[in-house]
Amino acid sequence: MATAVVTCFLRNDAEVLLFRRSETVGSYQGLWGGVAGHAEGDPDVAARREVREETGIDPETLAFVRAGDPFEVRDDEGEWLVHPYLFDCPTRAVEPNWETETHEWVPPTAILRRETVTDLWESYDRIRPRVETVAGDTEHGAAYLSVRALEVLRDEAALRVEGAADDSDGSGAGWQRLGALARELATARPAMPVVANRVDRAVHAADERTAAALEAAAEAGIERALRADGRAAASAAERAGGRVATLSRSGTVRETLARAEPDAVLVAESRPGREGVGVAEATADSLDAAVALTTDAAFPHQLVEWGADTLLVGADAVLPDGRVVNKAGTRGAALSAAREGVDVVVAGSVDKVRRDGVVDLEPRDPGEVYGNSESGDGVPDLDVLNPTFDVTPADAVTVVGEGGEFDPVEVAAAHRRRAAWRTGDAGDGTDTG
Repeated sequence: MATAVVTCFLRNDAEVLLFRRSETVGSYQGLWGGVAGHAEGDPDVAARREVREETGIDPETLAFVRAGDPFEVRDDEGEWLVHPYLFDCPTRAVEPNWETETHEWVPPTAILRRETVTDLWESYDRIRPRVETVAGDTEHGAAYLSVRALEVLRDEAALRVEGAADDSDGSGAGWQRLGALARELATARPAMPVVANRVDRAVHAADERTAAALEAAAEAGIERALRADGRAAASAAERAGGRVATLSRSGTVRETLARAEPDAVLVAESRPGREGVGVAEATADSLDAAVALTTDAAFPHQLVEWGADTLLVGADAVLPDGRVVNKAGTRGAALSAAREGVDVVVAGSVDKVRRDGVVDLEPRDPGEVYGNSESGDGVPDLDVLNPTFDVTPADAVTVVGEGGEFDPVEVAAAHRRRAAWRTGDAGDGTDTG
């Protein structure tokens, strides 16, 4: 009978933690692996226990991403039923135990190029991001999802470089399929242009049109994206006051708050989804600040009554005319804040600028508002409007990117040029941003 085990991948930014097993362990000496151990009882509990024992990291600080379907492994060391897990990890500070000779944070593609425990890539393959995860994620912000999209592109290109994909036969089919994948990724979240813009940058940079060139371009794109988002946060932090109001969940906003270290933070619950509740909890845990949570309906009034000097939000899109598309509720809060003299700062990379003026509000399930629990005779048939996003006028906000304020018209022209590989529109501007 196979022994149940867990293999856990901790991801920080776009790299995962690998351990090289010591020569004193009972199995797989000298080979690379993830956090792993026996899974007696509940694998979910075992995964978190092993994280604590092998890394010294408190599992309560991790964000669970997904668990993969378990699979069987048979080799000279035994028979195993492997349960794969992926967690986002906020730190790279690791305290390995005696089982580890050394450890490294590396792109997951390093698994394909190292001597690892049996089927380590199979474990990662079951929890790694896919087009479907980028398209279906309603929990994370646009910048986060853009990095996940580049990870998909990087991983698929690496599989072809290493001859681990069915279409890597030298016939050109590999590049064609990578191009098709890039198109899928670029259109996976129409309301979030940063996803398409960063995929376009990678394909545009892969001049040789080979899997190796695309892998390198995607990896460079990830590094650039993380730097750009960090610099945008730094620029926004310079404009943040001591009492900051915010809504929804944005990685750039969270980093801005960490850099600005405000005295107090007011957070709207951020329906639909109510991700603001988690943001408020995380902010209270991570910052030495007084944190208050309020309802969306009360937020425009409360941010004034509470005494906010800055309304800080992210952006899912910036239109060429400077309007901002962001989580529903942003418009009302921004207009209220601007009228009362509260500074409204939008933090986001130039990659969030759309190539065009199209607005996609990403309608959600009407049943979240009405209809799932109301049924039967006499129930009115109502049109339900449940948009994820709304649009805020340009004159109510200050948009801050990695270099400070920028001209969205020039940036949009540069994005059009880089998107020409899939749109046929070469744009009309220089490479801005």
